[in-house]
Amino acid sequence: MTAPSLDSVKHTLLEFPESPGIRIHAVEQGAGPLVLLVHGFPESWYSWRWQLPALAEAGYRAVAIDLRGYGRSSKPRDAEAYGMLAHVADNVGVVRALGEESAVVVGHDWGSPIAANSALLRPDVFKGAALMSVPYAPRGGPRPTDAFAAIPGDEEFYVSYFQEPGRAEGEMEPDVRAWIAGFYASYSGDTMAPPGSPSPAFVPKGARMSERFVSGGALPAWLSERELDVYAAEFERGGMTGPLNRYRNMDRDWADLAAWDGAPLTQPSLFVAGELDPSLQWLSGALDAYPVTLPGLVSSHILKGCGHWVQQERAEEVNGILTGWLRQLG
Repeated sequence: MTAPSLDSVKHTLLEFPESPGIRIHAVEQGAGPLVLLVHGFPESWYSWRWQLPALAEAGYRAVAIDLRGYGRSSKPRDAEAYGMLAHVADNVGVVRALGEESAVVVGHDWGSPIAANSALLRPDVFKGAALMSVPYAPRGGPRPTDAFAAIPGDEEFYVSYFQEPGRAEGEMEPDVRAWIAGFYASYSGDTMAPPGSPSPAFVPKGARMSERFVSGGALPAWLSERELDVYAAEFERGGMTGPLNRYRNMDRDWADLAAWDGAPLTQPSLFVAGELDPSLQWLSGALDAYPVTLPGLVSSHILKGCGHWVQQERAEEVNGILTGWLRQLG
C-alpha cells in the first residue's frame, strides 16, 4: 500500500492563550467545516496521512496535530503538564488559533479519550466526537493505578510498567525504530501473534515489554520502511518521555475529572475499532454501557480481522465510515 502524496498539506506551529508557552504542530489540508484529528501512542500527526486527503476531498478542513510531547509540538519538562485538562485546553486553543468557533474531533488510541473529554468538557466547541480503538468510559471506579496494581498474577500491566520515569525510556530509546516497529507489528491484525500467545501488555517481573513483541521482524502491510522512518525520526528527535508522561497522569486525570464522574457524552458520536484489538476485551464493559454513556452514538463499527491501528490498517474503509458520519452531521 503506497502512502498518499502529502505535498499539498500545510504545516503550522500554533500558539494560543489557552496553553501559555505551548506550541502545537498542526498539519492541514482542505477547506470547509473543521475536523480535528488527534493521534495516540506511539504515533504522530502522520498516523492520519490517509484521512487528510480523503477528508479534504470530501469538503472538510482536516487538521491533524502532534500532541504536546510529540513530534514538532512543545515538550514540557514536568510530567504534570501532560494531564487531560491540558490536552483539552490544547484542542480548544487549536480550534481558536485556526480562526474557527467549533469543530468535530476525531481521536485514536489515547486520542480517543482526549477527543471524548474535549467534547465532554467543551460542548460549545466540539459538536461531535469520533472515537477509534479505545471505547468511551466516563470517569469512575477506583484510582487507575490501584486498579492496575490489583490485576491478578505475577505480571505487570503495561500502564504500570510505564509509570516510573526513565524505566520504559531505557527500553525504548536505545533503538526507537526497532521498538516502535515491534509494537506496531504486535498489535496489527496481519502480524500479531496467534490468540493465546503471551501479550506485550503484561510484563513479567524483571523483563522488558519488547521481549513479548511478535517475532520475525515483518512490518504490517500498512507500514512501509519509509513510513517507519518518518515515525522513528520524530521519536529519535523528541524522545519518549513526553509521550509516556500521558500515562503518568492517569491518577491526576481521575482527580481532575471528579466533577464529571459517570458523565455521558451526548453529542453525536461514532465508534470504530478492530475486531482483534485487545482494547475491546479489556474495555468490553464500556461498549455494553454505550446506551447510557454514549447516548448520541450514531453508529459503531467493529472491523473484521483488524487490529489496533484502524485508520492505517483499513484506511479506505475508515475513510468511508468517517466521511459518511460527517455527512450525517450536516
